Amino acid sequence: MSKNVMIVLADGFEEIEAVTPIDVLRRAGLNVTTVGITGKIVTGAHGITLTADKTWAEAEPMTPDVLVLPGGMPGSKNLGEHPGLKKKAEQITAANGWLAAICAAPAFTLASWGLLAQRQATCYPGCETLFPADVRYKNEPIVVDGRVVTGKGPGVALDFSLQLVELLVDAATADNLQSQMQYTCPNR
Repeated sequence: MSKNVMIVLADGFEEIEAVTPIDVLRRAGLNVTTVGITGKIVTGAHGITLTADKTWAEAEPMTPDVLVLPGGMPGSKNLGEHPGLKKKAEQITAANGWLAAICAAPAFTLASWGLLAQRQATCYPGCETLFPADVRYKNEPIVVDGRVVTGKGPGVALDFSLQLVELLVDAATADNLQSQMQYTCPNR
């Protein structure tokens, strides 16, 4: 059975960190729903506008297996300040689901919500100063700790996405996608 993935967008999101997982996870056959927390039309940090599949109000009743949080500023801050999103992340954690965040999002969302406690994680350089003392920062492109996946920044968006495919589907599917996309993934 294919996993249900929710990718949440807030104004100021990092475009490559949103579009790459959307594309790669859909190629892998996962059920991906994009959600705009302030409406269906969401504008990224570099002026690229996306139309989300659902608004927050439409998506709130959903019970995804996976939550993916793109970074970017002020997108990460906007995600972190959304109380309904925090509650959704806590529900996914309680149900033994997956949390994935990249760039500034690990610090402004998962860490600020206490969902990185006692874990290792990475994030965009400088954002680790926002990690509480119980989060162990690792200066690596991608860190997997239990069912939490964090990525460093825009340059690892494809590696991050392929790592998610490997974890959520299997390594063969990730390898096949990597080959089809003509990409050599150094971080997976």
